[in-house]
Amino acid sequence: MKTQVIVRWFLASMLLLVTSGVSFSQEAAAVAPPEAPMAGPVVQPAATAPAAAPEINSGDTAWMLVSSALVLMMTAPGLALFYGGLVRKKNILGVMMQCIILMGLMSTLWVVVGYSLAFDSSIAGGFVGGFNKVMLNGVRLSPGGLTDIHKLTIPDLLFMVYQMMFFIITPGLICGAFAERMKFSAMVLFCALWGLLIYCPVAHWVWAADGMFNHANAGAKFGALDFAGGTVVHLISGVSALLCAIMLGKRLGFGQEPMPPHNLTYTFIGATMLWVGWFGFNAGSAGAANAAAVSAFVATHMAAATGTLTWAGIEWFKRGKPSILGACSGCVAGLVCVTPAAGYVTPTSGMILGVAAGIVCYFACTTIKSKFGYDDSLDAFGVHGVGGLAGALLTGVFSSAEIAGEGKGGLIEGNSQQLINQVVAAGTALALAVVGTFIILKVVDALVGLRASQEDEIQGLDLSQHGEEGYIISY
Repeated sequence: MKTQVIVRWFLASMLLLVTSGVSFSQEAAAVAPPEAPMAGPVVQPAATAPAAAPEINSGDTAWMLVSSALVLMMTAPGLALFYGGLVRKKNILGVMMQCIILMGLMSTLWVVVGYSLAFDSSIAGGFVGGFNKVMLNGVRLSPGGLTDIHKLTIPDLLFMVYQMMFFIITPGLICGAFAERMKFSAMVLFCALWGLLIYCPVAHWVWAADGMFNHANAGAKFGALDFAGGTVVHLISGVSALLCAIMLGKRLGFGQEPMPPHNLTYTFIGATMLWVGWFGFNAGSAGAANAAAVSAFVATHMAAATGTLTWAGIEWFKRGKPSILGACSGCVAGLVCVTPAAGYVTPTSGMILGVAAGIVCYFACTTIKSKFGYDDSLDAFGVHGVGGLAGALLTGVFSSAEIAGEGKGGLIEGNSQQLINQVVAAGTALALAVVGTFIILKVVDALVGLRASQEDEIQGLDLSQHGEEGYIISY
């Protein structure tokens, strides 16, 4: 009863926030302050003298619409099938429910306040964006200061919705760590709070025009490179996932009874959909249908290819047989690792990143996990946390100024200083993710409780949390 009351209170508060936000945005439209320049993964700071806004380019707009759809597809059906095939059959609907609810919940939060927190001008000493864009106040159907080296020629509204898709999938990645044991109500509250209090600040640091780690911000002391979300998406979600797995504890029977994936066909389909969707994730982060998008597209594909070969090859060498699960895991690991570097490296460097990801993520998901004994159900930390960290650091090693569009040739910053910048940015984001996730988990546990009861876990979350079964067996 306590859980139902709190969840109803939360949903009612959401509705009240939306309706009050509409009123606020209508009133603010008449007295809106000068609009701060919006920014994306490859954004320059606002110019001192305002430049004429670029006109909408239909080709760029079409590509970004497609990219937005591709990234949404990564959550469902991509991630839903990838994760759903890895759990036991009594929990598959629970995984799919998490994905579709996050599509609704995070989209709403992003429009209400998340986009403003991530991309409005800094407040709180640069910790997060302000509230000028609440309920999309001032977000237009024309370009409005979104600039990179080419000047983006897409509507503000399209940039907003493209970034929304990242906000949706990032907490979804964390769900793999606590699969089969977190209460649904706890998942909803945790993901909402985590998105607003951890994702939005980190996205602001790295991608907002005045972000303290934005490489394009001349005022940033440690300008980091993160083309499509190695730190913003994968590192912080992976580290948060590990903390979730530890604080919730192991699944009942973990280590005493086998818990094999129930349907690797689903996992294969999900992984290959993620591979395709990742082109929108990485190449779309160029913000236009241009050479940067092509370069990111090719580097992304080659990293996935070599990641697949590396993980499967290690299994083949060590066990005598390569597995479909290993090939799928290597594919995703390569994609994760190349994400921060995609627009800054050559295809050859992309291949190296894929090999590196295959090695370090395999080691994390086998040796490290076994040694420390934590129950990261679907290896969210081993793939996304470790792969994201490796990608963030290796971006500082392999990034090329010429590929990045700076026209100088050679490595960015030399690359020793760039590597330092990457370490500082990744370390700061990691610290916020650890401390913030710990606090959020404690708050959620106090409000609704984190873990399903023993009876519910034995029955399976499909029935205990949703009253449904994905598999009905008749004889």
